[in-house]
Amino acid sequence: MPKKNLNNSTTSESTLEVVNLVVLLLGVVLVLLPLGIVFLTSFAPEGATLALIPQNGWSLTNYQDAWQRGKFLLAFANSTLVALAVTAFQIISSALAGYALARLKFQGQQVVLLIVLATLVIPFQLLVIPIFLVLKWGHLINTYGALIFPTAVNGFGIFLLRQYFLTIPIELEEAAALDGANRWQILWRVMLPLSRPALVTLFLFTFIGEWNDLFKPLVFTTRPELRTVQLALAEFQEQFTNNWPLLMAAVAIATIPVVILFLFGQRQFIRGIATTGIKN
Repeated sequence: MPKKNLNNSTTSESTLEVVNLVVLLLGVVLVLLPLGIVFLTSFAPEGATLALIPQNGWSLTNYQDAWQRGKFLLAFANSTLVALAVTAFQIISSALAGYALARLKFQGQQVVLLIVLATLVIPFQLLVIPIFLVLKWGHLINTYGALIFPTAVNGFGIFLLRQYFLTIPIELEEAAALDGANRWQILWRVMLPLSRPALVTLFLFTFIGEWNDLFKPLVFTTRPELRTVQLALAEFQEQFTNNWPLLMAAVAIATIPVVILFLFGQRQFIRGIATTGIKN
């Protein structure tokens, strides 16, 4: 009888594993199918039908034409500058505010935390008019500041690092304090190195979000020299609506850097978890 129950349990576990595998494979297909269509279409000549292997072979002509006609070099430089600047501001501000909310005790701490959480449910589009007025008052419209400062601080980053700091044993800070370290040294030399997974996560979320942002460049800038990748892609789409291979090549150009960054960041994220200090 026990042997029969053991066989039934083994069969149930095998069936569950097969079901999980099928579900995961379906999820992979649903995610990769649109990307596959984009890349296959980008290699086809204009007017050609979609095929796994193009009749005339693989060609980078669409990519060359899209790069030149869309003037993506300047857009790439602008998007990279804005994304890196916003990411740096958010990591610094989130680390400082998150550490204060996690470790320092002060009057109104819970109120401040609730305000930070409240900002997460307020859409950025709802604040666009007051932000525009502030930028106009500061003479920042049509400057890089208009693309950087509105999202330089983010409640998600503050809450993320605050929660991660809470998982780090306070004994590590006490040991550093006994060695003569002050609050700044504890934060930069103890807490942040141990928070590498959270920092990588915040970096990826912020950089990819800024890279894919169309709203700020569209509302706060009109100068062509401030065009970002998404704004250049939107203008490119208006010009070449009927040329799908060329349009898909432009989409691939805008997507490839983010995909590469995410794959690299994912590896760093796993490595950061493996080398993280003791957790409660």
